Amino acid sequence: MTFSEALEAGNLATASIAVALQPDGAGAPAAAGAGERLDPVQLVLHASIPVKLVLVVLVAFSVLCWIVIFAKALHLMRARGDSDRFMKAFDSAGSLDALAQQGLSGFKGSPFARIFATAYDEMVRLTKGERGRRLDDAQGTHVESITRRAAASEVTHLESWMSLLGTIGSTAPFIGLFGTVYGIMDAFLSIGNQQSANLPVVAPKIAEALIATAIGLVAAIPSVMAYNYFSRRVGELADIMDAFAADVASRAKLGGV
Repeated sequence: MTFSEALEAGNLATASIAVALQPDGAGAPAAAGAGERLDPVQLVLHASIPVKLVLVVLVAFSVLCWIVIFAKALHLMRARGDSDRFMKAFDSAGSLDALAQQGLSGFKGSPFARIFATAYDEMVRLTKGERGRRLDDAQGTHVESITRRAAASEVTHLESWMSLLGTIGSTAPFIGLFGTVYGIMDAFLSIGNQQSANLPVVAPKIAEALIATAIGLVAAIPSVMAYNYFSRRVGELADIMDAFAADVASRAKLGGV
């Protein structure tokens, strides 16, 4: 190698090092686009119509889910609080007549109070208001049937709107999956139309597809958790109400003592 060739090689090496040490903004034009970030809001706004519809449905499911959760939590909280107070009054009352005379207006949220009112009204109707009168077997069976029916009705009332939580929890992931599949399919169609598999072509479509999956999970996870929690609480109350209905019916057979 001659001296001139060695000097030229040194200049090329120095130029390569200088280019490598330059910041990203001073590099090639292709590198300037690499710093751009994908905005999730812009992805949603510029998403395809089917994906937008999926996102709207999932957001509506999520909002409806939280409305039901708060309403059902307040419902069960009031039912448990009023029932605890009613059961204390029931246990301390000497007879069904004494409890009825105290009034049940302070226990409007208690399913136990409504079960008692149903059984007591039926007992008074059968005995024609005669206090302390025992019921015969047919009348006792009738009162027991009425009381158990009232308990079943109260359980159904406590379970109201819970089926909606179960529906959202089971369907939201699949709706989100539909949006994901459509978004990925749209990404492949873009690759075919533009004859390019570059990341700027594919990334927005795949990102908006994954957003649909994420929102589907956001709607489904609280729904499933709330449904399981409320089912357990309602189940506990249902067991107690069944025993309470049998207790009220047996006392009614004995004349309300």
